[in-house]
Amino acid sequence: MTRPVLYSFRRCPYAMRARLALLASETPCVLREVRLAAKPAAMLRASPKGTVPVLVLPDGRVMAESLEIMDWALARHDPQHWLPGTRRDLIARNDGPFKYHLDRYKYATRYQSDALRHRAEALHILHELEAVLHSGPFLHGARPGMTDAAIAPFVRQFVATDPDWFATCPLPCVQGWLEAFVTTPLFGRVMERVAPWREGDAPVLLG
Repeated sequence: MTRPVLYSFRRCPYAMRARLALLASETPCVLREVRLAAKPAAMLRASPKGTVPVLVLPDGRVMAESLEIMDWALARHDPQHWLPGTRRDLIARNDGPFKYHLDRYKYATRYQSDALRHRAEALHILHELEAVLHSGPFLHGARPGMTDAAIAPFVRQFVATDPDWFATCPLPCVQGWLEAFVTTPLFGRVMERVAPWREGDAPVLLG
């Protein structure tokens, strides 16, 4: 059976959420881990913009946006009911303002930005998530869903920038939510280490 091929990078939050949806949808998939400093020619032929994730389907179609991959996978098969009730508004807030401030906090030297100002702006958005999480342990409700999978990798990156400081923030619901999500068996499978792919390597299956 010919399987879709996913070009990914383990630590990229966009690639993380694509892998999460592919696993949650039980989509058989070949994983090709990418070294960003030496992107494989096969990936660049499929998607010249050179960012991950890139999903190449058996019929030759290419998806190079993480949300497109998530929607495709879960529309194909959604045994955990991730799609119903997806909070597109929260995902858009994450992908827009939160990601903007996250980058300028985490990579302040690269952007020549005021890290603490951008941290404060990102924290304001996390307080909005805190309010949502008062009604349930996950953004999806009682169980994780697409909203959680789309947002958690970015919040995880924010926290990792200064975990000691984040632990002092008055965000008990966000802190509990993130811990619960990243300790799920699914997230553990998504974060398994895979050697960078090279042309001619034997196929490695996702998860």
